[in-house]
Amino acid sequence: MIEGIKHIVAVASGKGGVGKSTVTANLALAMAAEGYRVGLLDADIYGPSQARMLGLPENTRPEVIDEKSMKPVTAHGIQAMSMAFMVDINQPMVWRGPMVSGAFQQLLNQTLWDDLDFLFIDMPPGTGDIQLTLAQKVPVDGAVIVTTPQDIALLDARKGIEMFRKVNVPVLGVVENMSLHTCSNCGHSEPIFGAGGGERIAEQYDTQLLGQLPLQLSIREQADGGKPSVVAEPDGEVAATFRAMARAVVSGVAGQDTGGPSISFSD
Repeated sequence: MIEGIKHIVAVASGKGGVGKSTVTANLALAMAAEGYRVGLLDADIYGPSQARMLGLPENTRPEVIDEKSMKPVTAHGIQAMSMAFMVDINQPMVWRGPMVSGAFQQLLNQTLWDDLDFLFIDMPPGTGDIQLTLAQKVPVDGAVIVTTPQDIALLDARKGIEMFRKVNVPVLGVVENMSLHTCSNCGHSEPIFGAGGGERIAEQYDTQLLGQLPLQLSIREQADGGKPSVVAEPDGEVAATFRAMARAVVSGVAGQDTGGPSISFSD
């Protein structure tokens, strides 16, 4: 267990472009709305986006304590840490794998998390260095997989699930994003990226479909504007969906062995 954190939940996807960071931000805020103390670690070292989604200015920097530790930044009632707080947002991180893994561990372990019930880790897409470092070094209670119903996205989501299964990290459930689009002019609904994909993959891997989110302009606009849907419209349908997901995550974590996953690797 990491000091100051009771439970750690990784939010991952096999590929980029499925809305994982938007889901992570809203899920963390929904958990806070349910009354829990929540933190959010942006582990996408190459492309951190949580600072903007949480409405934090570009020059935001954490308070450094004794040149060894730093306090998380607070936004919308949750504690946050991101590489975006360390460097110029326009500066590319031209780093090799070991440097990226080291940066991730520093962000996690040198942040003075304050009595968190849940820390959500917004993982980078794929199954690379940070994912392996997370599995080897961090007592993760479970993972949430974000996908769209599109067949190509589901192929990569399966890889993400298989990765967590191989390192004995429980998959708490699947979030199907962009599941249905409703035209704002005529009201016609259409599953642009296909239908039923999240449910099929959840059933295949004996986990649960945590929820389905619409392909909706306001979700994107609110995240880009620094007030994700759970904050912008706390009584709205999207916020209700995220709060139901948060409650399902709580139940899933409660059902796991709180001693942490048993990790085993083979090349």
